[in-house]
Amino acid sequence: MTHPAPVAIPRRGFLTLAAAGVAGSALTVTVGSLTPAGAAPLAPASATTAIGAHRKRELRAMWIATVVNIDWPSRTGLPAETLQAELRHWLDLAVEMNLNAVFFQVRPTADAFFESPLEPWSKYLTGTQGRHPGFDPLAFAVAEAHARNLELHAWYNPYRVSMDTNAAALVPEHPARVHPEWVWAYGGKLYFDPGIPAAREHIYAAILHSVANYDLDGVHFDDYFYPYPVAGQTIPDAHTFAEHGAGSADIAAWRRDNVDTFVREISQRIKQTKPWVKFGISPFGIWRNKATDPRGSETSGSQSYDAQYADTRKWVLEGWLDYINPQIYWQFGLAVADYLKLAPWWAEVAAQSGTQLYIGEATYKVTSGVFTDPRELTNHVALGKELTAAGTPVHGHVWYSANQIPKADALNGAMAAVVADHYQRPALVPAMPHLPGTAVREPVLAEAVRTDAGVALKWLDAGPKPTRATSFAIYRVEGSASAIEIEDGANLWATVRTSGVVEQFFTDTTAEPGRAYTYVVTALDRLWNESAPSRAKRV
Repeated sequence: MTHPAPVAIPRRGFLTLAAAGVAGSALTVTVGSLTPAGAAPLAPASATTAIGAHRKRELRAMWIATVVNIDWPSRTGLPAETLQAELRHWLDLAVEMNLNAVFFQVRPTADAFFESPLEPWSKYLTGTQGRHPGFDPLAFAVAEAHARNLELHAWYNPYRVSMDTNAAALVPEHPARVHPEWVWAYGGKLYFDPGIPAAREHIYAAILHSVANYDLDGVHFDDYFYPYPVAGQTIPDAHTFAEHGAGSADIAAWRRDNVDTFVREISQRIKQTKPWVKFGISPFGIWRNKATDPRGSETSGSQSYDAQYADTRKWVLEGWLDYINPQIYWQFGLAVADYLKLAPWWAEVAAQSGTQLYIGEATYKVTSGVFTDPRELTNHVALGKELTAAGTPVHGHVWYSANQIPKADALNGAMAAVVADHYQRPALVPAMPHLPGTAVREPVLAEAVRTDAGVALKWLDAGPKPTRATSFAIYRVEGSASAIEIEDGANLWATVRTSGVVEQFFTDTTAEPGRAYTYVVTALDRLWNESAPSRAKRV
């Protein structure tokens, strides 16, 4: 999820529209006037948003990118107080949008946004690699996210060492300088060689140190495995293949096996370290084209299986991931990569293994001028609801990236439309039954009283400490009722993090004077498994 210095289309070295076509072919697209081939047009917004208009459970997240200061920090060298204020701003934006998670980039280039004994502090903090920023950004981000009841998924780039080829610019103790035999240059950047077992072991250790020492909710990788192809260049790993490639059919199969090994092994080691920490990957949106492989999608763009040696479909079907988050960064009807065809393809693949599907969304394509229809993104979410209703769930969406959200709204209100159509109520993160949960007890809703500030609720989390809740969900309906249907997302009013004590408090500042309401509260563990509701209280 990176790019050089800020440009009009800022994203991860992803394909431009022209490059997304079959190699050597010409591609001409009139953006904004596309009719989805072979598909009926979506119904008007009033109809599409009626399909589960308020989903009780869906992942709603945004990426906060740190490489080359895409989102945070806004620039290097800022004082710690300013850095913290900027990060709080993005977390507050997530709360304002009723998101429930952030994917925070903490290892963009074999460096660290956390206290690491294995890799230096990132230069994107202070401007100088290895210099302490005055606080621990990951510890701060975890604490601030959890205070807002947001999940924090730490986002790592496994193989990239630097955004240029100047190894001498790395600090002397950098593992790439200590072990230059682990590293090669390609496309103007330095990478750890994925085929060297010792290099892989270093990457495992660097990631798992943060898993062990920080209260993470998830470990997240994006689309960078072997680097995207660069015209006229060859990945310089023939010597590694000669040394380590015995038994492989060819170098391409060997490279895929290297990445498979890495994904499988890090998945297992994360669960050995902390079984509840989720693991997910956000790959390029096309596994393979159907013309290449009958199991592929009806697309004609670049293929992650062949270009990055990333067999993303296999990872899902083998159950190595808790979630898959493909970057379907295209619009409805685009010939080479039609969102209307890719989203159902991924939903069908994910449904075969029970891996949760979150779709990566290109908010930046609004600001770059590619998505000219202000309802493009909200219609993507509507399609996800339709696929879920059809039995192939889309469990949520992740927006790239933080600073593009207000820019898109300033341009044409694209993200405001998403919030208005789909995010008017909060949502719980989808539970993952295969991960170890806690049998939280239903709370005792002790009080619901009117105050000048609204309706003040008090409840008790009175179970033994091992069953204490991580957070709580507050449900509300108008009028006087004996119970509330908590499976109806329209009734979910708020979620709050535990204060860590028995007595818990929340004030509903939106309650109108003179209007009757009924409330219930449920308890949630850290994996969003939910208790039965409390008894109802009416005011």
